Amino acid sequence: MADSGTLTRADLAEIVHETIGLSRAACAEIVEDLLGHLCHALDSGENVKVSGFGTFVLRDKAQRVGRNPKTGIEVPIAPRRVLTFRASQSMRERIVQAG
Repeated sequence: MADSGTLTRADLAEIVHETIGLSRAACAEIVEDLLGHLCHALDSGENVKVSGFGTFVLRDKAQRVGRNPKTGIEVPIAPRRVLTFRASQSMRERIVQAG
């Protein structure tokens, strides 16, 4: 993993390479394909559940009125679709134990 504290696609490909021993190029392609399938499913409106990891859920938010904190003027906020992630119970337990 990079020193920045962020797990990147290259890091994932390297982990796959070390684990299963395929070429680095093949492992990078596996990671790209997996992420592509996840993005495609989300793009087509499906939720994505990865057992033992968590669930990516799409939610439609209705239009609402917001307020500019600087001026206090009310501004309409357009309806939009948001992506949320909910960690699985086992993932939450692992994170709490690690911290």
